[in-house]
Amino acid sequence: MENTKITPETEVSTTELACVLGITGRRIRQMAEDGLIEKVSKGRFLLCNCVQRYIASQSTEDQRLERARRAAEVTFKASKAQVAKMEADELKGTMHRSEDVAAMTEDLIYTVRGSLMALPGRLAVDVAATATPAEAAEIIRKEVHALMRELANYQYDPEKYEERVRERRKWEAGGGDVDDE
Repeated sequence: MENTKITPETEVSTTELACVLGITGRRIRQMAEDGLIEKVSKGRFLLCNCVQRYIASQSTEDQRLERARRAAEVTFKASKAQVAKMEADELKGTMHRSEDVAAMTEDLIYTVRGSLMALPGRLAVDVAATATPAEAAEIIRKEVHALMRELANYQYDPEKYEERVRERRKWEAGGGDVDDE
């Protein structure tokens, strides 16, 4: 074994460089193709130059990965905060889930439907007792207007909404704590 010193001009083979850097020969060839390290000649590299460039590329890659990790962490935390805020808004009744709005709208539609379906039964006797079609029309008109006023006074009930939220979340009506089952 020769006792030679490593200098900036020391050349090594692909296999030797791979051994020094702790990577495969294939990775050495790929790095040369990508321009991360330079060949001196076919299968030969300047050891010092390649080690320094490899370290610099690893440092840059580590920094890029660290920035990406931090960005992902910030995005994740922001998403968690947004979900928590939405849940709080929902519990306060200032934000409603689409399925709850759909259910409450469905309830309103059933109320309207029920009122309209009851109209013929409520009016049949009164309309049958009229002498003219104008009198019948007036009775029907008054009843329709009364029904419309009743529907116009329909009010959003926060307690009903809260009950739906608690039911959906399987909370106890008076509690407020989620079961840890």
